[in-house]
Amino acid sequence: MSVRTRFAPSPTGYLHVGGARTALFSWLYARKHGGKFILRIEDTDLERSTQESVNAILEGMTWLNLEYDEGPFYQTHRFERYNEVIGELMVKGLAYRCNCSKERLEELRERQMANKEKPRYDGCCRNKPISPDEPHVIRFKNPVDGAVVVDDMIRGKVAFNNSELDDLIIRRTDGAPTYNLTVVVDDHDMAITHVIRGDDHLNNSPRQINMLRAMGWDVPRYAHVPMILGDDGARLSKRHGAVSVMQYLEDGFLPEALLNYLVRLGWSHGDQELFSVDEMIRLFDIDAVNKSPSAFNTEKLTWINQQYLKSADPLRVAHLVSSHLGDLGVDPAEGPDLVAVVEAQRERASTLKELAAISRFYYKDFDQYDEKAAAKALKAPAVGPLRKMRERLAQLDNWSREAIHQSIEQVVEELQVGFGKVGMPLRVAVTGGAPSPDLDLTLFLIGREACLRRIEKAVGYIEQIQKM
Repeated sequence: MSVRTRFAPSPTGYLHVGGARTALFSWLYARKHGGKFILRIEDTDLERSTQESVNAILEGMTWLNLEYDEGPFYQTHRFERYNEVIGELMVKGLAYRCNCSKERLEELRERQMANKEKPRYDGCCRNKPISPDEPHVIRFKNPVDGAVVVDDMIRGKVAFNNSELDDLIIRRTDGAPTYNLTVVVDDHDMAITHVIRGDDHLNNSPRQINMLRAMGWDVPRYAHVPMILGDDGARLSKRHGAVSVMQYLEDGFLPEALLNYLVRLGWSHGDQELFSVDEMIRLFDIDAVNKSPSAFNTEKLTWINQQYLKSADPLRVAHLVSSHLGDLGVDPAEGPDLVAVVEAQRERASTLKELAAISRFYYKDFDQYDEKAAAKALKAPAVGPLRKMRERLAQLDNWSREAIHQSIEQVVEELQVGFGKVGMPLRVAVTGGAPSPDLDLTLFLIGREACLRRIEKAVGYIEQIQKM
């Protein structure tokens, strides 16, 4: 049997990290078994579904490189098929019309809750002859005896008594099919063999299994993935940080780093932390996913992103970081080679956004110094070394790392001071106090004219401080 999995989001918002992890698990399972991964857009909630949300989902899937083999399929394009199945259920006596009023249903619910009973429909209209011309819903006639056992690939066998399941609505008064009916039809028509989804759908499984069996259709294997919690134990939400996949793009994360982090939320392979996509496909197994909820830890994600940033192709990183520099008003074409800057700086950054921020000084003069760095380095004794360095650098015929390094050493020797007395104020003068690599490399990348200009500015800054 060929494995066929699906990801079936509702387009009522962005692609969040929980959905992305579910999509990843489904994608990995299909890839591991040489199967197919299908994308289905469950857009039957016409009031809340938007094209903007559809675009956000597609954009998120593309950024994460979770390519789908079939789809996207839209449920709103399949209403005729759903109604066909509802008609078959009616003919077989497995569904019926119900004209119970909202008032009656609310009264029934209140009475059941007062008696500490589980609220559910009481089957009032099961055997009533109700005209199709009057307002009504259609309900599935759920079995009243026995139990449904969901053989879950993560949780094991979970039993549900049919007596606890009511006759759920499969078509509303306005003629729109409901979620449980559309999912059953789609999973059958699309030949889905494995349904991997969030555990908030576990209670839907026995209802869907009963409908599948009523139609004489095969029941797929189910795997219900535990939810993701914030680090405080509460359900993951905006207050824990970014929950939209595309927000991580804006914050400067690499897609492979986010995938690596998500696959480790509830699954592990020994003590290994970093996985290539090929390794994920080879090693991942849905049976090994933890039954307990996982806590989202932004610090861990940031650490993983830093590891990927340090090992990624510098040319690719340069391409990705350029847009973040643009957000800071920097045109990377007007300054040192961006690939060289990336190679010099990326050990000091955790995200592309941070990399852009700490690299801005290579391209733009700064308005202010880092307060602590300036207080420590830009003091009266630094004026002499700075002036001497400016003079030496201005005289260089060859602006190279080696020549710059020799100039610094010569000034240190002439002044007969420690390297720090020259190097520290020089570094703050040209960088403003931003994190930077070896001093000769830093000056080389900044360029002669900018270095001379900034050293002169630093001397003026110190002299101005002395007058105050």
